[in-house]
Amino acid sequence: MAPEQPQWAAAKVRQTFLDYFAQHGHTFVPSSSVVPLSDPTLLFTNAGMNQYKAIFQGTVDPSSDFAQLKRAANSQKCIRAGGKHNDLDDVGKDSYHHTFFEMLGNWSFGDYFKHEAIGFTWELLTKVYGVDPKRLYVTYFEGDAAGGLDADVEALELWKRVGVPEDHILPGNMKDNFWEMGEQGPCGPCSEVHYDLREPVGGEYRNAAELVNADDAEVIEIWNNVFMQYNREPDRSLRPLPNKHIDTGMGFERLVCLLQKKTSNYDTDVFTPLFARIQHVTGARPYGAKFGKDDPDGIDTAYRVVADHVRMMSFAIADGGVPNNVGRGYVVRRVLRRGARYARKYFETDIGGFFSQIVPTLVDQMGDMFPEIRKKQQDIIEMLDDEEKAFAKSLDRGEVIFEKYAQKAKAKGSNHLPGDDVWRLYDTYGFPVDLTKLMAEERGLSIDDTEVEAAQEKAREASKGDKKAAGLAVKLDVHDLGALDSMPNVPKTDDGAKYGRENITATVKAIYHNKRFLESTAELPRAARFGILLDRTNFYAEQGGQEADYGKLVVDGEADFTVDDVQVYAGYVLHTGYMGEGELSVGSKVIAEFDELRRSPIRSNHTGTHVLNYALRQVLGSEVDQKGSLVAPEKLRFDFSHKAGLSDAELEEVESVSTAYIKQDARVYAKEVSLATAREINGLRAVFGETYPDPVRVVSVGTPVEELMADPKNERWSKLSIEFCGGTHVLKTGEIKELVVLEESGIAKGIRRIIAVTGQEAYNVQRTAGDFSERLDALEKLPFGAQKENDAKRTQVDLNNLTISALTKSRFRDRMTKISKSILDEQKAAAKAEQKKVLDAVTSYFDDDSNKFLVHKVEYSSNVSKTISDVIKTVSGPKSAIKDRSVYLFAASPEERKVVHGCYLSEPFKAKGGDGPTWAAAVTPVVGGKAGGKPGAPTAIGQGTNADKVDQGVEEATKWIESLSL
Repeated sequence: MAPEQPQWAAAKVRQTFLDYFAQHGHTFVPSSSVVPLSDPTLLFTNAGMNQYKAIFQGTVDPSSDFAQLKRAANSQKCIRAGGKHNDLDDVGKDSYHHTFFEMLGNWSFGDYFKHEAIGFTWELLTKVYGVDPKRLYVTYFEGDAAGGLDADVEALELWKRVGVPEDHILPGNMKDNFWEMGEQGPCGPCSEVHYDLREPVGGEYRNAAELVNADDAEVIEIWNNVFMQYNREPDRSLRPLPNKHIDTGMGFERLVCLLQKKTSNYDTDVFTPLFARIQHVTGARPYGAKFGKDDPDGIDTAYRVVADHVRMMSFAIADGGVPNNVGRGYVVRRVLRRGARYARKYFETDIGGFFSQIVPTLVDQMGDMFPEIRKKQQDIIEMLDDEEKAFAKSLDRGEVIFEKYAQKAKAKGSNHLPGDDVWRLYDTYGFPVDLTKLMAEERGLSIDDTEVEAAQEKAREASKGDKKAAGLAVKLDVHDLGALDSMPNVPKTDDGAKYGRENITATVKAIYHNKRFLESTAELPRAARFGILLDRTNFYAEQGGQEADYGKLVVDGEADFTVDDVQVYAGYVLHTGYMGEGELSVGSKVIAEFDELRRSPIRSNHTGTHVLNYALRQVLGSEVDQKGSLVAPEKLRFDFSHKAGLSDAELEEVESVSTAYIKQDARVYAKEVSLATAREINGLRAVFGETYPDPVRVVSVGTPVEELMADPKNERWSKLSIEFCGGTHVLKTGEIKELVVLEESGIAKGIRRIIAVTGQEAYNVQRTAGDFSERLDALEKLPFGAQKENDAKRTQVDLNNLTISALTKSRFRDRMTKISKSILDEQKAAAKAEQKKVLDAVTSYFDDDSNKFLVHKVEYSSNVSKTISDVIKTVSGPKSAIKDRSVYLFAASPEERKVVHGCYLSEPFKAKGGDGPTWAAAVTPVVGGKAGGKPGAPTAIGQGTNADKVDQGVEEATKWIESLSL
């Protein structure tokens, strides 16, 4: 039976706020991303005002929508899990800290000010939401003599005017009641609203004024009104702003908590659906809302941590906060690993696909308000699964190593874990330092942050040293270049042959190793990496986004040098690598032989990049500008300016335009021309801000450069791919064969990225897609059963890891969704049939009135946990026809080493002494594991690990209830 909806359900609370301010002329502005790609000063969006910074600072684009904004309201997604604002360590330990939360806010930009803001606040809380005004307290700025700031008497009088008693209006200092955006910028006094969660006793209200801003869990701040009326100048002085603004923020979760008359945010329907899902996934006991010492098994804390963390990770990933080892990505990874360990340690559940089972419940809760998590649901699930699986591999080993370190410390009589050990756990096993701290805390061990930082710095310096030592052997610095310029026999390298396709003969002009120019490789250690300068080369040095050529410098039958990097320094092309056979000396004649197997796909991908650039402009418009590129043998990457992600239809059109150009088999022309003249060519594309040489090389696909120069303004050129480019290209576009887009994504605000393949690699991914399509055909035809379920799981995993066309992958995912839904529907039907079968068996047993209890073992299946739980609920429910009979059901799987059991003790038996948990407690010593149920409750549900002792468990359950019947 679904739980009764509270009068103020969370969704209703949020919508009421938005509706109220809409009625008062406020524009609804959707929440900005929690990943502020356009604001490098922020790790995550941590307050509702972040997206309005430009308005407050007066730097807003006058042509933008925000420039016309006067009043706004929204619910802003916020994350505080790193950087200056970090609540991560407190999550789970108390009733109100969260890494992810919503901030309800209303703003005025030079429109209304204190009078209206305070009026809105009081009316919404007391009249609309019906909050008891006797339990509300407000603060105002008391002034700061040192800073030359007077008390905010205006706010004080306004609060009195709306009806707040004087003993509920409290002064506050600079820390609590003066808000500043940063060291400089808009700021002003603020006025907070606090609420006393404690119910009045016998109609008598306590005065909680002394508990305001005293970090008391029962007296909480719910709303803050910031009156932005000053600007903090560089010299720290304050100047009045020309326009005064209102910036407010109300904690959504806290508001829901007080409206639902709870004492903890976690007791509201913001979290209870997640708790229910976690319980279903883990089979844990129900959430008991206990804290600290009152939660000895740590399960309630784990509920709070997991629910909070899945919210934070889902919204971060949906907005582009991909788990990795840097910045905000590392924060997401830390949160995931912290939550994963809580899940495994306290819920005793496997990880590697745990969080993803909870995500759909979150999406159901919040997907209407924040559609991005519904849109990105599969990405979130895949990313969480991938991250969990990666951590699961090292978690076991890491915990063993941690245990060794802990025992080593204890053996020395120390309660301190050395910083070197803490850092090694991160460096080798991926344990974030805060996770190791948590584990140390559980073992009564302390960690010194300065020691950890010292160990980290030591590792960083060692890494730098290695790289520096390697770099000296292969990189030319300013001193080396000065020395080369003074060497008359070492000219700048002639690299004109890099555009050709033939081997050439060249002369070794210099050998460079470890800051020295040598005459012969005989002077070098055998394994040394070093550089060679030639008089001329056909190798392409890395530049313009194109990767370097690999290959060999050979003296036939005598010596060979393997080239694995090529860089250009002020006109000197340095070929870096190592000697194979023989020796080389200055003056040696070598055959320069680049690796055609590497160069060929690079050529194809480079011309493909030009074609893609052309197609994007044709489909999206001329405002598309190149922002960067990478041309490698296995793929091309192209970054470009565009406000939104490409739809499937747009992506399909881009591929279609590209393919049509390729199929023309158009010739690719290149020629160096005057930079000034070249810039006049109609439709020519160049990278904005890039400095080009004069003369510059123009690459044209389809028309000779001479023809372009003869009539540079010709409108026909806008229908061609024409670019400044120093890279290598195919002779004709037919060599590209195909261009397939593998991925299109955003990498920053207004910047998109396409990853694509051409040539043989494009054929490979098309073939892979064809094979996978046949696999989906076969899966769709399979009858429902264990094989289809298992095949579907494997197919989904393989699809997630498939490198194929983005469009094809999207279509495959649609097909997999339908397959998964059909399997889910069948599973539900099977579960329903199984439940009916068990329930029928139970009820028919009690057709005999002499049967007062039933202890019964049922068949094990993947749905049996739910079956037993649901049957027990039905038997114990108010409409049950056998409510006065007692039932204990068991199921066991030796393969999974799992026992599922649940019981209901009817009132006649309870009257003789005992309850559901007590009955289950007689069984758990035999079958292992734990059973959950509140003391005095008639029901209990448990899971055990001793599947081979389930019959013994049945005997114990029978003995126990028979003892009550005697």
